[in-house]
Amino acid sequence: MISIKNLSKVFNTKDQTVQAVDDVSINIPKGEIYGVIGYSGAGKSTFIRLINRLEDPTEGEILLNNQDITALRKGELRKQRQKIGMIFQHFNLLWSRTVFENIAFPLEIAGISKQERERKVLELIDLVGLKGREQSYPSQLSGGQKQRVGIARALANEPTVLLCDEATSALDPETTDDILDLLVSINEKLNLTIILITHEMHVIQKICHQVAVMEQGKVVEQGEVLDVFVKPQSKTTKRFVQQLSPLEHQIDRLNQFITNDEQSEVVKLHFIGNNAKRALISEVSKQLDVEINILQGSISPTQEGAYGTLYVEIKGKPSVIQNSISYIESSGVEVEVLRHV
Repeated sequence: MISIKNLSKVFNTKDQTVQAVDDVSINIPKGEIYGVIGYSGAGKSTFIRLINRLEDPTEGEILLNNQDITALRKGELRKQRQKIGMIFQHFNLLWSRTVFENIAFPLEIAGISKQERERKVLELIDLVGLKGREQSYPSQLSGGQKQRVGIARALANEPTVLLCDEATSALDPETTDDILDLLVSINEKLNLTIILITHEMHVIQKICHQVAVMEQGKVVEQGEVLDVFVKPQSKTTKRFVQQLSPLEHQIDRLNQFITNDEQSEVVKLHFIGNNAKRALISEVSKQLDVEINILQGSISPTQEGAYGTLYVEIKGKPSVIQNSISYIESSGVEVEVLRHV
């Protein structure tokens, strides 16, 4: 487990003092993909640089592999950093070196023999899907291929933790999904703990087990991804959730589909896991004397299962509508009444 306790970072300049990270405490279980999301200036990039001591914290502890890395001296820190891989938004490759040589570079620094380096590099090239591009230079690669080189290089010293600082934000959507799939595969094959910084909720949704939401240096919300999706608490989290469902909290846009019957209610249903696959609307219509008008819906896959939302108008006698809502809730689906029409 990675345990971060009361972590803070203050930057002092001639003109001002900036609290970039403010009393952050997070526990990250071994082998999980943990997302940290926030808008520009939230402090997330500073936070991830504190974890491997590219920045020194002002206060707090970072317990990694049962060691407080904030207390390590240069020699000890250098050894510990070999177990912390990092990939970057703009790849940070050596442009005068080939794919093979870029991946081999940290192994050279670590003093690994030439024979062992070659074996390890070829293994990593195969792992990240770059077989046949060993002698290519970064200028000859696509953005996704460059990031695959960055990932392979970060894995060269067999780290226990992989830090990803906006690793997909410079890529197109299709390439982003390919890189995210690769990270999930690496996480599963190597039991590697991954901490992923992003401003895109799609990235969190697709691969993370847990998420922390940052705003102005603080963690304003954290928890399992599904829980955060279903019941976002902070304004910042709600804005991020709306990225995945543009009509979220905008019921006025659905007015054109509502019948405005005096005996109807508009509700929002939250489906989680296996309930997202269930023909619940059909069940309710058959068993109770109501009509159900589907207004809008979506299903999003996450690491912990499917998460779906469905906006419906239920029409019928008030008592029957209430019975319908109770039936839906008893099935494990959360119901939010949005409007009494």
